[in-house]
Amino acid sequence: MSIISRGFRGKRRDDSGRVPPGQYLVDDFPVLSAGPTPRVPLDRWEFAIDTEAEQTHRWSWEEFMALPAETPTVDIHCVTKWSKLDTTWEGVSLDVLFEDVETAAEYALVHSYGGYTTNLPLEDLLDGKAWIVHRFDGEELAPQHGGPARLIVPHLYFWKSAKWVRGIRLLNEDWPGFWETAGYHNYGDPWREQRYEGD
Repeated sequence: MSIISRGFRGKRRDDSGRVPPGQYLVDDFPVLSAGPTPRVPLDRWEFAIDTEAEQTHRWSWEEFMALPAETPTVDIHCVTKWSKLDTTWEGVSLDVLFEDVETAAEYALVHSYGGYTTNLPLEDLLDGKAWIVHRFDGEELAPQHGGPARLIVPHLYFWKSAKWVRGIRLLNEDWPGFWETAGYHNYGDPWREQRYEGD
């Protein structure tokens, strides 16, 4: 089974200054996954934030959908060197989800249905920098793109924007995720070309 979609085609140069070094533009939306696509029924979906003090904040799909939504339009950049500009999503800001969360943690480990994980500094999820989204380009988020809901952290390489997201564990120490333990950069800033460990 291929991990790259058949719709992956075309390389375009960009002269707008919005594309990081070493990237090229695509018009389609390539699909890259580390394993099979989880299928999560909405009546069994939940999202949870677990603090370092073992407090859990949990939302069902119905509760999540009742939260105030935003429609960010952002550029996204994949570590495999494609970029897609002006992508439009709909979802809930992490600022909303963290409103009642008391924490002194500095790190977050995001985990997904299917077992995927990725790590980020907590500050990279707050202050309008990240969303849990359920719609893309005006339509429900397709399973191959992370539906029913995925994380979007557009200022970092796209592997940090975990598909099929199910929760965030807050930690006092950094804990590498799936790709980070396989040699990818721990942070993943596309403007600094932080693709792999040592970059």
